[in-house]
Amino acid sequence: MDELRDYYQEWLEEELKPTVDNFGSRKKEFKTASDIELEALYTPLDIDDLDYLSELNFPGQYPYTRGVYATMYRSRLWTMRQYAGFGTAKETNQRYRYLLEQGQTGLSVAFDLPTQIGYDSDQPLARGEVGRVGVAIDTLKDMETLFDKIPLDKVSTSMTINAPAAVLLAMYVAVAEKQGVDRSKLAGTVQNDILKEYIARGTYIFPPEPSLKLVTDIFEFCSQELPRWNSISISGYHIREAGSDAIQELAFTLGNGIEYVESALERGLNIDDFAPRLSFFFNAQMNFFEEIAKFRAARRLWAEIMRERFGAKKDKSCMLRFHTQTAGAALTAQQPENNIIRVAYQALAAALGGTQSLHTNSFDEALGLPTEKSVKIALRTQQILAEETGVADVIDPLGGSYLIESMTDTLVEEARDYLEEIDKLGGMAEAIEAGFVQREIQETAYEMQKDIDNQEQIVVGVNKYQEEEEEEIEDILKVDPELEQSQKESLQRVRVNRDATKVEKHLTKLREAAEKEENLMYPILAAVKDYVSIGEICGVLRDIFGEYEARHF
Repeated sequence: MDELRDYYQEWLEEELKPTVDNFGSRKKEFKTASDIELEALYTPLDIDDLDYLSELNFPGQYPYTRGVYATMYRSRLWTMRQYAGFGTAKETNQRYRYLLEQGQTGLSVAFDLPTQIGYDSDQPLARGEVGRVGVAIDTLKDMETLFDKIPLDKVSTSMTINAPAAVLLAMYVAVAEKQGVDRSKLAGTVQNDILKEYIARGTYIFPPEPSLKLVTDIFEFCSQELPRWNSISISGYHIREAGSDAIQELAFTLGNGIEYVESALERGLNIDDFAPRLSFFFNAQMNFFEEIAKFRAARRLWAEIMRERFGAKKDKSCMLRFHTQTAGAALTAQQPENNIIRVAYQALAAALGGTQSLHTNSFDEALGLPTEKSVKIALRTQQILAEETGVADVIDPLGGSYLIESMTDTLVEEARDYLEEIDKLGGMAEAIEAGFVQREIQETAYEMQKDIDNQEQIVVGVNKYQEEEEEEIEDILKVDPELEQSQKESLQRVRVNRDATKVEKHLTKLREAAEKEENLMYPILAAVKDYVSIGEICGVLRDIFGEYEARHF
């Protein structure tokens, strides 16, 4: 016991004490509603029986099970990042500024379907989809409007974009330069996670090999040019939305991460140059304790993978930092107000699991795009959680719970089994091509739906506690169909006013760089600055790389 106490005191002095006296923006007395003073961290020393705990670890220490930072929310709350985008850049800019006025602390951009698959708004395949599920971005002009009066050195921005991620990141950098913001000050994330598109979402453009090349181009560019930017957000969210369970979400997400790291190492990049800027994106579903354990297991597994498998030396290379979004698949069109409660519990799980940023879904998203009213409720859910519940006042408050620790261990072991199977298949790219990952998710989704149909899993308002007459939600946001024509006209004006000779030169240089397998971020950045469109850039790359055709398993 004395040895354990000495180790704890050493940790307090070296890791925690330097920040105790200055907890950043959260200087306050940490007490319960009953005026009980809260310690910054509860450890096994607060438990009489230590026999159940085989090893001691603290937040901010390898393998980071208890959190990636020593002080966690004591020094800084998670980033409140509400995912938003619809119509044209002008409408979305208004929504962003509204959210920032309401206390949101980070931006998250939702792009429309044509943008996600690299088409301009006036291309025939874009008809009827412009601005529907996100904002339409064709050229740098749209990006300038999107961030009008939003200083990019003052906000952190996440962009949910994958196949054409290089184009949108280049546009963001170009907007920052126009604002006079140095690249080194840009903070945020580009999703850039193409493998999960083949697994779950389907918004891919190119085959896996050139797609992985583009991912690695962004890794290399960010390591050299954007020191505060996360070069990827390796996403389990969409894998879970497709029907996976928590173990599969964990294993397949980390499996994708391994594939990206190996691709970067093959390029010749140093693990400790790019690994600290890798980030992750997880789903928060309804099984409360399992979700908390999942987040803890993810940190432990990734730390071990980076140190033991890839030989990372820097502590930051081993830290799994992640964004969480509450589960879209858990939202119901029946009794939609119930979704407010669902989202609150999911957000609580994310906070207890140690997320670095969080999006809370709006209650009406099973019916349409969120309104200002519903998105404000979603944001207030996070703010109440952070400011009123005391959840953020203690670091890893469920650490040491028999249930949580046992479940964390179980999730680690089950995910390891999957990762070993994936390695036997040759890695995630091969496992996806073979249909292994897709089949596993499909089988799980089928079994889950059977459980709901048989009432073995209850969904309130859907298979139990139904109401004969549903109250209609009248205030549903609908995108004005005239906005599509407005976006096309705006794109045409850009084309008329830009230098057509420069456009052709940029496209030629891009083609040459793609054929030579050079890093494409630099010619793409040069092109977008002269208002070359996303459709024109992706059109050249389609010619060189071809398009991926989905296989059915």
